[in-house]
Amino acid sequence: MEKKLDRRKKYTRMVLKDSLMELLNDKPISSITIKELCSQADINRSTFYSHFTDQYDLLNHIEEEIIEELDQSLLQYNYQNKKEMFAMAKYLLDYVVSRSEHFRILFSEHGNKGFQHRVMEAAQSHIMSSLNHDHIISNKTRSKYISLYVISGSINVIERWLEDGMKESTEEMTRIITEVSNNGMLHANL
Repeated sequence: MEKKLDRRKKYTRMVLKDSLMELLNDKPISSITIKELCSQADINRSTFYSHFTDQYDLLNHIEEEIIEELDQSLLQYNYQNKKEMFAMAKYLLDYVVSRSEHFRILFSEHGNKGFQHRVMEAAQSHIMSSLNHDHIISNKTRSKYISLYVISGSINVIERWLEDGMKESTEEMTRIITEVSNNGMLHANL
């Protein structure tokens, strides 16, 4: 009986998340009502409120799930090794592709711009921690700004790639991002 409840609870949350993402495709979170969300998910309002406090809480849960998955992935890589940096960038792009609709919507004008900021903070935290741990950083302030520049540029490239329909492969996008990140724009093969 306990497993059945857990399965139903997971299903309800999944349906609510999917319904919110569908609605966010057409309008911002501030324009989405609980009534509309429940109608889209085909559940009643009391069921919604047994899981989430409001539509913002639901959106936050979706974002947190993605950030946690990214955090776990980023822990596996050595940021000094160029091959591992390439593998990490490729893995992240494959992850973005696997959840492309979520990322496309969350990075769009209907999503939460705070989400982009949280993704940048998570990535920067991992990079700075790794470089600090390996005693690579000689100037923390300079390293912080350089890593922020690389990360925000990468996120904007990924956002545009999603908007343009992901015509380039993840391998090509990984090459572009890592080449510019490692060598700078002047030394990239343009």
